[in-house]
Amino acid sequence: MSVRLNHTIVWCRDQQVSATFLARTLGLAVPTRFGPFLVVEAANDVSLDFHEVDGEIASQHYAFLVTEAEFDEIFGRITAQGGPYWADPGASRPGEINTNDGGRGLYFPDPDGHLLEIFTRPYGSGAP
Repeated sequence: MSVRLNHTIVWCRDQQVSATFLARTLGLAVPTRFGPFLVVEAANDVSLDFHEVDGEIASQHYAFLVTEAEFDEIFGRITAQGGPYWADPGASRPGEINTNDGGRGLYFPDPDGHLLEIFTRPYGSGAP
């Protein structure tokens, strides 16, 4: 059996705002409607399905493996938006990029407080 992640639900206050933020920032296709969800498709056949809720939203973490060129493009969009970013998930290294495993990575928030991550080398694949 080959088990693969197919989709995950991303809870949000305004699915248009949140799904569009993710798609634009990562350079992905415009979100599409599927039932009550606004869907953002990643390149590896995994979708993030945005669903609106009232009340508190628990912060989740979504990590995206990208190429070096994609990192530069995404980082450019993050900085152009003027949003914060950190080298670590604890947000103790603001305005920095990490070099874990010989690649580059950073964390940034989405409109609902989810912690998004882009990185260029899978963890454990290179130098410390």
